[in-house]
Amino acid sequence: MVSGKKPERTQITEIINLMKRQSPPHHFEFMDPFWVLITTIMSHRTKDEVTDSAARGLYKKYSDCMGLSEAKYEDVLDIIQKVGFKTVKAGRVIEAAKYLREKYNCTVPESLEALTEIKGVGRKTANVVLSDGFGIPAIAVDTHVQRISKRLGWTDSENPDETEVKLRKLIPKDLWLGLNPMMVEFGKKICRPVGPKCEECNVSDFCDYFVKRESEVK
Repeated sequence: MVSGKKPERTQITEIINLMKRQSPPHHFEFMDPFWVLITTIMSHRTKDEVTDSAARGLYKKYSDCMGLSEAKYEDVLDIIQKVGFKTVKAGRVIEAAKYLREKYNCTVPESLEALTEIKGVGRKTANVVLSDGFGIPAIAVDTHVQRISKRLGWTDSENPDETEVKLRKLIPKDLWLGLNPMMVEFGKKICRPVGPKCEECNVSDFCDYFVKRESEVK
């Protein structure tokens, strides 16, 4: 892709399909919106296998929103002890459950605005819940999506919220579902933050970062 030139819809579709072939998405342990929410809250700066294990532990002990809302902080902390920032997240997941119990009778709301009113839930987490919990088309921009989008030339912003706006305009809506988990896997396996595997990448021909890197080598 030529830097500064907006890619066509067909090219965007081709790029996304090529990435999908190279990196099938990681799927959540749960499909229930509440547990998608809790898992996503715990996932920041934590490996998927650690997050999944912690979510399984919480589910096994507390079963649902009502159970987790009545949990003791020390017990939750013990279950999620391998999760990054565990001391903060233990409180956050209990608070989220309490909030949903008190305001929504333990029903997870299906709107971005309502979800982001939950303490510790930003646009990224809310969009993950919408897409993976409810099947509502949404684009969650985490560090992987941000990095890949910038390297491809899909955004020039460092701000995830601004990148989300750009991607919503650029990417056909029928491709939004599953986009985040697919790009997360692509970012971990191929388009890594350090030492990206450009020579193995299916979409290097479309990538501003790769073109620039190659020109600098020459």
